[in-house]
Amino acid sequence: MNPIIAILKEHNVSDEKVAVLFEAFTQNPMTAMALVQELGIPPEKLQQLMAVVMTQPHLIKEATDELGLDFAKVQEAKDKLNQQ
Repeated sequence: MNPIIAILKEHNVSDEKVAVLFEAFTQNPMTAMALVQELGIPPEKLQQLMAVVMTQPHLIKEATDELGLDFAKVQEAKDKLNQQ
């Protein structure tokens, strides 16, 4: 299992919420960040999750593949965020 998804599952985040989170990330990364904060993950684990995402960005692609999402949309969202 993808480490990002594993951390979410460790904190009892449902499959539905995981899918919603990654779908939000493909559309609006800022919305996804707000959603992550609403999941009730303790701050130290949230920091660990963010560290994994920042140091191993390829895991985002793996997670989107695992969830059956379109990674091209993730890349597009990232490009939009970088332009702001």
